[in-house]
Amino acid sequence: IGWLSDHVTNRPNSPSIMAADFTLTWLELKEEVDKLTTGLLGLGLKKGDVVALQLPNIKEFIVAYIAISAIGGVMQTIYMSHGEKDIEYFLNHSKARAIISPDHIKNFFVAEKLCNLRSSSDTLDQVIVVGDDIPDGAINYNDLLVEGVPDVGNPPVGSDPFLLLYTSGTTSNPKGVPLTYQNMLGHARLCAPEFGMTENDRILSVAPFCHLFGLYNYHCTLYAGAAAVLLPTFSPPEFAKLVEKVSPTALFMGPAHVAAFRHTDLLDSHDFSSVNYSVFSGAACPPDLLKWWKSKTGSLVCQLWGMTELAAGTFSRPDMDENIGFNSAGPVSPGNEIRVVSSESGEELSVGLEGELQIRGSSVFPGYFNNDGANKSAFTKDGWFKTGDLAKINEARCLEITGRTKDIINRGGVKYNPSDVEELIFSHPSVDMVAIVPMPDDVLGEKACCFVKLCEGKKLTLEALIQYLETKKVSKAKWPERLEIIDEMPLTPTRKIIKGRLLELLD
Repeated sequence: IGWLSDHVTNRPNSPSIMAADFTLTWLELKEEVDKLTTGLLGLGLKKGDVVALQLPNIKEFIVAYIAISAIGGVMQTIYMSHGEKDIEYFLNHSKARAIISPDHIKNFFVAEKLCNLRSSSDTLDQVIVVGDDIPDGAINYNDLLVEGVPDVGNPPVGSDPFLLLYTSGTTSNPKGVPLTYQNMLGHARLCAPEFGMTENDRILSVAPFCHLFGLYNYHCTLYAGAAAVLLPTFSPPEFAKLVEKVSPTALFMGPAHVAAFRHTDLLDSHDFSSVNYSVFSGAACPPDLLKWWKSKTGSLVCQLWGMTELAAGTFSRPDMDENIGFNSAGPVSPGNEIRVVSSESGEELSVGLEGELQIRGSSVFPGYFNNDGANKSAFTKDGWFKTGDLAKINEARCLEITGRTKDIINRGGVKYNPSDVEELIFSHPSVDMVAIVPMPDDVLGEKACCFVKLCEGKKLTLEALIQYLETKKVSKAKWPERLEIIDEMPLTPTRKIIKGRLLELLD
């Protein structure tokens, strides 16, 4: 709220939020935040209360986020893709007192379901709905926009938690991650200048704000006084039209968003010349895909490695050599330090050797919420967080992510990381998305099963896939021994493949 007030003082009529059909100035944003803050206080919400948000990247998300922070509340995010059982788990685990949601998510009348959940909850008091279809017992979001200056008697301080996010649960149950103002806003204050962000920028997050990658780039945007460009739902045509209309100067997105453009002519038929740089995160980034994006848009390419537990751990900067952005996630972010250790001895490894990635520093979270077991295994005795990623640090001190420790396939005692094979299969002209997972085997312990989502109208057999890998000189020991063609990959909101759900399909 302090950053927002500063921008109102210094640039009241400059854009704070831009969308396809409206622009909101800093003064207008502050006025709306004040109204909602007053409305939330009127509900009896106070410092330390958890308020959940299940909203897309719309104006109401940003207004609610800042208003919840203004009263000292803790914002919990729930992904738009989560269904009733997931929502119930998250709300019960966080002990949320209120939730703000749309009336409907596609054909799911989520507001009505939330009112039903409230009746069996010990803590959920209020269901606040954005939209026109307000069920009995819920509150219309617009009714909380109360005129007046909010009176916050006990404002938050830097060490207070203000976010409660949940890990994506790609291989296990989600864990609650509390984050403080010092963690996240201090991190943004250090990172925004590294990207060269200024008040003249327009930053478009394709990543949803319910995910920390989306929130991270909004924190940087807010610190710099830049305008946040809103894309509520991703589709290649809508994204391309928005870029051409609003002219963002930077994009934050995942490699799967780029992959969605590969078999279209949208980048040739829309103007992306305003985009100075694009930051990619959320999943492995094939260099050829990033080079293709640059060739089509003219945008500089950056990669960022991060986690819910720490936001941006490393990232390449726009002013660095382009090969750093193509081939690595760049050097460590300011305020943090990284190392790669041996999985057997725990000793730090030298340059170029693959091992387990660990990080510590100012943006790293203090520990999981109500989960002592996870906390005991998550940190070393000297405070390094065990990320679960496999990586190496090259001679330029840039991070190269090579996979996940849980993705390693142990075939008859021979362990290998399937990420390089996935990257090659992704380059096959018939393949839209790919993931390799270990499947149980009575003789060898594990074998590789390859899941593929095909491009429209394409076909692929295991025999043809093996022949393709053979032409790429892939070792026979790394060939997948089963191919499963699926209509849709299970994805996180940043379009990272949820391998745990693929494993369930093998049962």
